[in-house]
Amino acid sequence: MAIAMRIAAGGMATEICSFSPLPTELEDFNILRGADLLQRYDFAPGLHDIALVPLFHANAVPGGPVTQSAYEQLKGEFMSGLRDNGPWDGVYLDMHGAMYIAGMDDAEGDWIAAVREIVGPSCLIAASYDLHGNVSSKVIENVDLLTAYRTAPHEDSPQTRERACRLLVRCLREGLRPHKAFVPIPVMLPGERTMTLVEPGASVYRQIEQVIDGERVMDASILVGFAWVDEPRAHASVIAIGTDETAIRDAAQRLAQQYWDAREDFQFAVPTGSVDECIRMALDSPKSCVFLSDSGDNVTAGGAGDVPLLLERLLAHDVPEAVFASIVDRAAVETCVKAGLGTSVKVTLGGKLDFLHGQPLTVDGRVLTMAAPQPNNRHAVILVDSIKVIVTERRTAFTTLAQFTQLGINPLDHKIVCLKLGYLFPDFQRIAPKAIMALSPGAVYAVIEELPFKRIQRPMYPLDPDMHWTPS
Repeated sequence: MAIAMRIAAGGMATEICSFSPLPTELEDFNILRGADLLQRYDFAPGLHDIALVPLFHANAVPGGPVTQSAYEQLKGEFMSGLRDNGPWDGVYLDMHGAMYIAGMDDAEGDWIAAVREIVGPSCLIAASYDLHGNVSSKVIENVDLLTAYRTAPHEDSPQTRERACRLLVRCLREGLRPHKAFVPIPVMLPGERTMTLVEPGASVYRQIEQVIDGERVMDASILVGFAWVDEPRAHASVIAIGTDETAIRDAAQRLAQQYWDAREDFQFAVPTGSVDECIRMALDSPKSCVFLSDSGDNVTAGGAGDVPLLLERLLAHDVPEAVFASIVDRAAVETCVKAGLGTSVKVTLGGKLDFLHGQPLTVDGRVLTMAAPQPNNRHAVILVDSIKVIVTERRTAFTTLAQFTQLGINPLDHKIVCLKLGYLFPDFQRIAPKAIMALSPGAVYAVIEELPFKRIQRPMYPLDPDMHWTPS
């Protein structure tokens, strides 16, 4: 009976903003091991004659720099698992690509190089990335194949993980070591300007399937990168893999050129303005409901989630009905729990984590709802004037309709729904009558030309708008 090929699986994935004052600690990571991790790879039973061996997968809500102690502890456990359970035919690394460690450049490069040192030169290494990952030459030198999401907002995360594993399995079965082409592109744009649902992103990303023939070019990826990190690998890039070195080079250069040519056409997909301008736009809109993004404090990009400015301005504009989702304040939630449902409370919200961009806001309100949808993350809904303010114990990104319904809230019943996001996630894309994005203050301020970059490679578009470049 043939012995199954063994593939180690797992990784460390988070998206980190180097401008955030909020450190990401070990306790901020959710870690999957064993059977729980295999559920993430539910395609594994279809990989015949392959043993996918789960090590662990650590994931954290985007935030500020990961502490060195947290990174070293997780890295140490993963590398020990590789050493102690080998030998391996392959390794699948389930990563994000935009992790930043305090005091370190190129965290994924460090992680993947350590994996390569343990498994040796003959073992094949595959990785899957978010399309907001920043890729370095060190990563490319140490992986055999890398593939990334093709949708933003992301709807193909599971498919990308499966694609990475199936490419790896194919290479193992056929004895292939694919050629790699890597083209860094000196463009750094926020995700809110590079959505794949609208032009030019939709057309640019459609080109990926056109260059893949499954053999000469086995796979290709365009990564727009992550803009809110000040390190040299922060930029867009294209990767192609396949059996024909000339074909993958041509494919990578073609995709890179198309991305570069479209750079000036990438714009915010919805109306934008200052906080007050956007509130006025929402109130003046004939639509019954307007979704308003508090983009500078976008939790899904690393914002602290406790800047209360937009809430303060909603109150100042005396909006008729609104939902504010959400603000993190453990002490305020505890006050609500002690007071009980239906009682009046005075709480001071925000300004505790991102003190650089937000002053605390004291409000009087009535406790409408309390829930505990996740461990150690109780939620309270406080009615402040005509605004339902959702307060959470931990930083929470409201990205699904279910998060509202479990609190008894139908977003569409309100004139304004404020979310600490940038672009709307798919659930809200489908239902929002109108979307507006406030260029609000915070660690992930969307106008990146005004951020204090010091260490990125220059020239870089749009910081250097008149620069010239050709792919190579």
